Amino acid sequence: MDIVDQLKSFVATAQTGSFTAAADQLGVSNRLTSKYVAELEARLGVRLFQRTTRKVGLTPAGENLLSRAPALLDDLDDLLAEVGEGSSGMSGLIRVSAPVTFGEVYVNQMLGRFARQNPGLSFDLRLSDRFVDLAADGIDIAFRIGTSNMLSLKSKKLGSISSALVASPKYIEQFGTPKTFADLSDHSCIIDTNRRSPRRWVFQENGSEVVVNVQGRFHVNSANAAVCLATDGLGIAYAPHFALIHELESGELISLFEDFNGDSSSLSAVYLEGRILPLKIRALIDFAVKDAKTAGIF
Repeated sequence: MDIVDQLKSFVATAQTGSFTAAADQLGVSNRLTSKYVAELEARLGVRLFQRTTRKVGLTPAGENLLSRAPALLDDLDDLLAEVGEGSSGMSGLIRVSAPVTFGEVYVNQMLGRFARQNPGLSFDLRLSDRFVDLAADGIDIAFRIGTSNMLSLKSKKLGSISSALVASPKYIEQFGTPKTFADLSDHSCIIDTNRRSPRRWVFQENGSEVVVNVQGRFHVNSANAAVCLATDGLGIAYAPHFALIHELESGELISLFEDFNGDSSSLSAVYLEGRILPLKIRALIDFAVKDAKTAGIF
């Protein structure tokens, strides 16, 4: 039996947690998916799943195989595409992970622009503010803000995401403009709990670090929500630049302390270590590097 079909059935079952869901994903029968996995276990001489009446779970051998099998299948797809159609004929699925706000504001639009240039590709964009497990979730490439200590990942830095202090004209008219960073402690600030230290805002002034402990009525776990509340005049927000582009251009929000250096975090594309980067993933990274600069998210 074809080892490729066996591996595809194994990966789909591992990622979905059941033979039935895997069969639906692959477009084959439940019986055939189970058969392929059983044949793969017989070929390898090990059990890959612990089976229960409701779902299947990976054994240590299964976890080891799952960490490498998706990359092998992707590399095979890319090899066949390159040989059969040349580099201009990229095809297949790219599974992408990104933080929620960054994905909604930028990544989905960037993928749309990339898709128009590559009609043979399809995309599965999954948004989450947690650092997903690329191997377990079958992710080809993740866009991440901040650093990760996972040794199993390679990364390519795309740029640095900076933050800005903003308030609406309505808020400034009602409560005044803070003159110094210390004044922020007397203002209503919108706390984004996704930040590493939500109530501790850090700035650079004349080469020195300035730290302000802020307070406010609204605590949210979304930069988009913080920007919306600030636009409604409900407080001062400290938000990443990519979430503020439209509001600053339209005048709905005004930048405070324009000359200061806010905190910044690296934006990187990460992928699994120990694999040849498929052509379509290399092309997407190269496109994102140029597109992000054009879109002005840095």
